[in-house]
Amino acid sequence: MAITVNLRYTGKGGNARKFAEEMLASGTAAAIRAEAGNLRYAYYQPLEDPETILLIDSWADQAAIDAHHASPMMATVAALREKYDLHMTAERYISDNLPESDNRFIRK
Repeated sequence: MAITVNLRYTGKGGNARKFAEEMLASGTAAAIRAEAGNLRYAYYQPLEDPETILLIDSWADQAAIDAHHASPMMATVAALREKYDLHMTAERYISDNLPESDNRFIRK
């Protein structure tokens, strides 16, 4: 069972993209990806909304998320959010294996 959190960062003047670019260029995203229990940490931009960046953040379990939230990395992330004046929404999902009835529609 993995836990995935979709975080939408929204700003003005391209700030959400600048935030994601700085997270990547500074090595902060790579450091988060290297944390124990991280399964995915990837940024995406919706085609219809250039002022929003979607972060898909997946973890092995709640303990891995708790350790991440307690790490010094969170202060870096929070400072960058402030720097770019971003607002966020979040959705949380717990993964499940696809039933065969759904899996037949997945092209591999």
